[in-house]
Amino acid sequence: MLRWAVIFLIIAIIAGVLGMGGIAGLSADIAKILFVIFIILFVVSLVLGYFPRR
Repeated sequence: MLRWAVIFLIIAIIAGVLGMGGIAGLSADIAKILFVIFIILFVVSLVLGYFPRR
């Protein structure tokens, strides 16, 4: 998931440099959403990994 966030971030940067504002904004929004989902899943896995299983 973090890989997709980085890919969309790179697409946003390239599109921004080339002057494609709509694509750059959309790609940046997708990258932000994927990054937030990644962080949430990371925190959940840390919390679940902290408690030992029975």
